[in-house]
Amino acid sequence: MVIFITLHKKEKTTIFGLFTSFRQARYMVDIDVQIPAALDPFSEAESEAPGAKEYVHIRIQQRNGKKSLTTVQGLKKDYSYEKILKDLKKEFCCNGNVVQDKELGKVIQLQGDQRKKVANFLVQARLVKKDCIKIHGF
Repeated sequence: MVIFITLHKKEKTTIFGLFTSFRQARYMVDIDVQIPAALDPFSEAESEAPGAKEYVHIRIQQRNGKKSLTTVQGLKKDYSYEKILKDLKKEFCCNGNVVQDKELGKVIQLQGDQRKKVANFLVQARLVKKDCIKIHGF
């Protein structure tokens, strides 16, 4: 990337003793600058960098009318999603299922707005630390 920088050199030429004129010099400088890309809200969910925090994302999706759907994504692959789902359904008296997504892996879906309840459940069951949970939605 090439950037032109214009510097002003002050030169003492006076017109009628009141005004000072400026002479401009132009220099060409090579600067290595990285321009940030557009912000992607799901970029941290897709991040597989070593040492990065593994976040559990709890989102709400609006269905038709007052109906909504809570999704839980980002749990460790070692866990049995079916057993977690069974406990969540029993605890919150709602229906749900596990969906296999091509990009996101396994995602737990629950009926209704269960975001805070799910976050508390995961912390109490010691599946996830509280600072590794991100709750999204309105």
